[in-house]
Amino acid sequence: MSTSTSDTTTTFDRSAAITRSMLGWGVVAGPFYLVVGLALALTRPGFDLSRHALSLLMLGEWGWLQRANLALAGVMTIVAAVGMIRAIRNGRGLALGVLTSVYGGALVLSAVFAPDPRGGFPAGEADGTASLSGILHLVFGAVGFAAVAAAAFAYAGWSRRVGAPKRAVLGVVLGVVIVAGFFGGAALSTSAAGVALLWLAVVAAWTWLAVASAHVYAWAPHPLGAH
Repeated sequence: MSTSTSDTTTTFDRSAAITRSMLGWGVVAGPFYLVVGLALALTRPGFDLSRHALSLLMLGEWGWLQRANLALAGVMTIVAAVGMIRAIRNGRGLALGVLTSVYGGALVLSAVFAPDPRGGFPAGEADGTASLSGILHLVFGAVGFAAVAAAAFAYAGWSRRVGAPKRAVLGVVLGVVIVAGFFGGAALSTSAAGVALLWLAVVAAWTWLAVASAHVYAWAPHPLGAH
């Protein structure tokens, strides 16, 4: 039995293919950001992973590399968020996409406004009064983490609705870890424990984005009309 060329052509859904392609960037964004960030952290003189938040890499002579890293990760997150909105157009699914886009936008804006020097990094730079750029970096960071935590809770609600209770539990757990890690880390930012909590929040946020993007990717219609 043969399949005609016209049948093959008419069953291919270009829109579904684009949606799935966009969701794929949500899986890529976190590993890209973390691998590049860790490579910079291990090669920048004076940077100590136990004392310095990754955002401090935006400072100094090679700071543009971390700015580009964060901005690109933010753009990839926004693309994945649009994919979510295309795939799920109502209810918690729509909220999931909108909140994820806010997170991506906050990442891009955090890359535009660099933090203030802290903990002796960059070398020779002392902690001083907060600058406008440093304040805006913190504000956009807070907005971004609040948005991604809310997105994780919206994802949990959507997962329950589509019959994936284990994914729902994972969404809630990662949402709680993001909130506790970021705000706990911000409160203890001058200590090693605070930096560790911030790292936990960052990893949890990227983990959630990858899990959610992969889940929506698998749930969305296949471009060839068959799973």
